[in-house]
Amino acid sequence: MRIATWNVNGIRAAARKGMGDEVARVSPDALLLQEVRATPDKIPPEWREPADWHAFWHPAERPGYAGTGLLAGRHIDRVDEESRGAGEDDPEGRVIAARVGPVRLVSVYLPSGSSGEHRQAEKDRWLGFFLDWSAVFARSRVPTILGGDFNIAHQHRDLYYAKSNEKNSGFLPHERAWFGELLGQGWSDLIREKYGEVEGPYSWWSNRGQARALDRGWRIDYLLANRAASRLVDDCHIDRQSGLGVSDHAMVVADLAV
Repeated sequence: MRIATWNVNGIRAAARKGMGDEVARVSPDALLLQEVRATPDKIPPEWREPADWHAFWHPAERPGYAGTGLLAGRHIDRVDEESRGAGEDDPEGRVIAARVGPVRLVSVYLPSGSSGEHRQAEKDRWLGFFLDWSAVFARSRVPTILGGDFNIAHQHRDLYYAKSNEKNSGFLPHERAWFGELLGQGWSDLIREKYGEVEGPYSWWSNRGQARALDRGWRIDYLLANRAASRLVDDCHIDRQSGLGVSDHAMVVADLAV
């Protein structure tokens, strides 16, 4: 089973820019989406009820904002939507989970705190209850993958300009410590475990300057596996090409022996 997670930075714009071609090229069996930024009635028809996918959506109440989705190939016999939200009221559509065959998949879009103190406070609130919620799944015997945009670079090697961002949201000391606590529950950061102690690979690039062309980005999109899922992972990678034209984020992809 190939699983991909992708912050599409608005599914309507992504569809116009060639989202379908990129998904076809990567060919995932399950696709976790973030920042959909549309209610289901506004999603392009080919994605709202796609012929080759089971599709679940968790939109934000605010139009054109946030929202998550989860798609699974029609060839997968058992697909059951499990939950929306992380055990909390979730008006911004930040979490959706489903059982896809033998695997539980969770699409996650944690808040950004970069627009001001009020948003950082909301982000910190989310970090608190998400940590409690995720602990249950970390211990689960059901293979579980958390995939999505966590809006946190965990280590200095996860962003190009680490030193100059130490006081910015996404790389604040308490956010990085929180990510360490999350991993401490038993989650494996699949990309870091594969690539080891290297700079990058990055999954998001600013639209300013030549950040994308020069590959000066952040790694804030993750696939995290609990112990039951980690045993099934054959390979993983960040698909940089999908972050060059369709979205400012790249797909993160993992292959499971399922």
